[in-house]
Amino acid sequence: MIVDNHQRIHNYLRISLTDNCNLRCFYCMPEDEYDFASAAQLMQVDEIEQLAKIFVAQGVNKIRLTGGEPLVRKDAKEIIKRLAQLPVTLTLTTNGTRLHEFAALLKESNVRSVNISLDTLQSDKFKLLTKRDQFEIVQQNIQLMIDQGFHTKVNMVVLRGMNDREIHDFIEWTKDQPVHVRFIEFMPFEGNRWTSNKVFTMDEILSTIAEKYPIVPLQAEKHDTAKKFMVPGHQGTFAVISTMSAHFCGDCNRMRLTADGKMKNCLFSKDEVDLLTPLRKGEDVLPLIYQSIAAKAAQLGGQFTQDYQQLQAESIQNRSMITIGG
Repeated sequence: MIVDNHQRIHNYLRISLTDNCNLRCFYCMPEDEYDFASAAQLMQVDEIEQLAKIFVAQGVNKIRLTGGEPLVRKDAKEIIKRLAQLPVTLTLTTNGTRLHEFAALLKESNVRSVNISLDTLQSDKFKLLTKRDQFEIVQQNIQLMIDQGFHTKVNMVVLRGMNDREIHDFIEWTKDQPVHVRFIEFMPFEGNRWTSNKVFTMDEILSTIAEKYPIVPLQAEKHDTAKKFMVPGHQGTFAVISTMSAHFCGDCNRMRLTADGKMKNCLFSKDEVDLLTPLRKGEDVLPLIYQSIAAKAAQLGGQFTQDYQQLQAESIQNRSMITIGG
């Protein structure tokens, strides 16, 4: 088992396949003309499989593929096939634009749940947020996932003054569709122009929903990052990921591998451990994995506190979201 100095068992690995994406959401990608990593800098298929097996041998039983957009990688299908052979729950976070090309493979690979990023239900605002005209295909692919029986979660980053007035629209979506909406507080990363006044907190989200709908809390599961709720009579549910206003670090079980093979023990950790270079040299990377977890801070990467309103984003040492992996 991989256990940190706070006695937290780590059995969940998030693997970023690429820092490339076919959308340009400002809170994730700091610049439109972004210098993506070269193919040689990325973990190759065999290397991803090899590292995944090392983590699985240490007790990892869940792997999530992320990006960038993981499905833009040309060998994404081969990676999914390989990882599907491991004794893990395999899941995926995607922007949804290419899911129609992967639906059959995901079913064959026993992927049962997908997280799809969608921050607005308005096509014009989607284009404003992503700088791409892909709203219709994302909507169609969300419906495709629902129709094919996938547990379909929709991730909405709530931005004050941008899409916070759409919260009721997302809740209404859960009425007749088994879609599971996750409202996410806006988090600071390099270059994403984060300020505290753009954060729409969990309390504000719940108060907004309560203006129109009754709310029933759902049973929390161990290691949940999302606080779950439902509206009575609705087929779907909703949840809030309250990283900024009410963190959930106490029983964190997550580790991250960036697309270039660096291990991050926390989304907000400033330090990384290079696993890819020693792996390519034939060296044992297991001590490095334990070294990374031993250095894990108690909360929020040790970089800030729950008082997010006093946070100066420039003081945080971290990558942009797209280079970490969602």
